[in-house]
Parts: sequence; C-alpha cells; structure tokens
Amino acid sequence: MPNLPLVIWMIGLTLVIGLAAGMTASDLVHQFNAGWGRVLGEFALILLPSFALAEAITQRSASPASGVTVVASPIAGAVMICPDTAYAALSPIAGRQRLSVAFGSYAGFKLLFPAGPLIVATGLSIEDPLLMAYGFIIFVPVWVAGLWWANRYQLDDTTKSLDAPASSLAFASAFAPFGALLALLIVGAAIDLSSYALADFITTPKGALIVAATWAMLSINAEQRQICLNASIKRTGSLLLVIGAASAFGAILTYVIPITEWIPTETGAAGIFVLFLLTAAFKLVQGSSMATFAAVAPIAAPVVAASSLPATAAVLAICLGSFVAILPNDSFYWLVRRDALEEATETKTMRLLAGGATVQATVGLIVLLGLLSVGFV
Repeated sequence: MPNLPLVIWMIGLTLVIGLAAGMTASDLVHQFNAGWGRVLGEFALILLPSFALAEAITQRSASPASGVTVVASPIAGAVMICPDTAYAALSPIAGRQRLSVAFGSYAGFKLLFPAGPLIVATGLSIEDPLLMAYGFIIFVPVWVAGLWWANRYQLDDTTKSLDAPASSLAFASAFAPFGALLALLIVGAAIDLSSYALADFITTPKGALIVAATWAMLSINAEQRQICLNASIKRTGSLLLVIGAASAFGAILTYVIPITEWIPTETGAAGIFVLFLLTAAFKLVQGSSMATFAAVAPIAAPVVAASSLPATAAVLAICLGSFVAILPNDSFYWLVRRDALEEATETKTMRLLAGGATVQATVGLIVLLGLLSVGFV
C-alpha cells in the first residue's frame, strides 16, 4: 500500500465509492462540493482563534511551579489544543511526575473545552451549553485513572530541568484569557442574551474563543503576534483540508449507502459502541488525535443523525474513542518516549503508553454508559 497522507486516501476513496455506485460525474461533483463545505465555516471560527490562543500562551512561556504541574496539565492540554505542546511546556519542571503530566495533558485535550468536545460537536453540528459540564464530569475519573496508571511506573528524581518555573503571577497572567473564555461560556449557558447580538455572540463558544484569542494576542508584542498568527493559520489550514475531505467522504457515503438500515437506532450501549469503535479505528490507523477528531466527526455525523442517541452522549463517545491508543504513529508517543521513558525498552514503552490511554478510554466509556443508563446525558 502506498504511504499517502490521510487526506489523499479519503479523497481517492470518496471518488472510487461514488463511481463504483454508478453516480454520474455531475452528481459526484455536486455531492462532493456539498459535503466538503458543510461545516468548514464553523470549524474556521473554532480552530483559528483556538490555535491563536494556544500559540500566544506558548509564547508567554509561563510554566507553573513544579508542585502544581500535574493539576495544570489538563488545563494546558485543553487551552493549547494539543497534548504535545502542553507536555513540552510542563515536563521540564515536572520531575517524577512527568508521566502524570503526560496523561493529564492527554485527558484534558480529549475531554475539556475548548478542545475535544467543542471540535467534535462542531463537526456534528451539535450545540449544547451543558456539553462542557458533561465533559468535565467524565474527565475527572478518566484523569484519575491516568494518574493511577502513571504512578505504577515511577521515574527517578535525576531529571533534566530545562526551564525555571514562572512566578504564580506570570502563570496566572498567561492563562487569564482561558479564564475569560470559561466565564463567557458560563454566562452564555446561564443567561438568555439573544436580544443583544454582541453579548449573545461573545458568550457562544465561537465568540468566546475570539475574545480570549484577542486578549492573548494583545498581551504579547507585535513580533510574537505575527509568529502566532502565522502558526495558527498554518495549523488551521491543514486541518480544514482534512475536515473538508472527511466531510466529502461522509456525504458520498451516505448518498450511496442507506445508513439508516445498518446503524443501530436505539439510545443505549450499541450506538455508543459504534461511535467509540469507529473513532478508535481511525485513531489506531491515523495516530494523530487532532486529525482523528477532524476526520471522524464529519463521517460520524450521518451515524448520529440515523440513531436516536442523545447528542451529548454521541460527542463524548467519539472523544473517548480517540483515547485508544498512544502508539508509535502518534507524535505524542515519541515526545513522551524520548523525554520521560529514555531508559525503558520499546515493549515497556508501548505497554505503558498504549495501556494507560486504553485504561483511560475504558474508564470513560464505563462512566458514559452509566450516565446514559440513568438518563443523565
């Protein structure tokens, strides 16, 4: 099999499915166009300010004191929209707790706003003001499971310290835009501001992200600002290409195949498992967590539409499926491997990282099914 980028495979497979099904050229192009642009605008409003916010915080180079790195790691993973960046920022001062920081960053990116749940919900065209709360409820036991797993393999104290921690004031200042983001989202969930256009917009996830990113950009100098904007545009552009290809694939697939005839329509475990396993399969093949989110959400959209699953449960099932597993085709694997597990064999590293992520996924899935069974989500 040729080693081609995921987006090339999806575009090629999309065209092959359409032609094999006997679609005319005009129908194929029309459906491809309709699918490609389905949610790109929404994703642009989410990803561009998210990445700009993450880049600005990275430029501030504000790491907390080593005693709070474990607690800070999930927040960093969510705000920086990348477990790799969060881990790289915190690991130099984490000492024995570097694995706990790794699993914390991973869990925060997957389950906390404005990362996993918001990205997946956008791909599914779902808006639920309580999604942030539901994600946090599941995040807590998943994070604890990661900490438990990390503590099974203790690191020695002879760790390199590349950067001195910032003062508490500097750390709080760097992450203040994230606090504003959370505050605006809470206000939006608690108060109906639909009569006030500006207030209504900035208390939605997209508007709140723009406000937070603008604040973060204003807190750095002009040269850093240009670097951040260029980096965020580059990251957004590459992901929009993957999202467009995945959306086109989903559109052609649902046009050709009667999805409703083979997708479970019940509200229970079967629908959750379908989404969980679909996402896990993408993660195992693709490796990248962000690319998995970008590709799976548009493809899963018809699955969610065909089932009667609660929208929030569907989003969280996809987020949890993306935990499986941290393998060598994931850049996060090599970052943690070379920093925290230099002395470990490859077999032990695989068992530790893939096993820990799978334990987190399993715990989260059990909690989600439990919440679903009592009608909480």
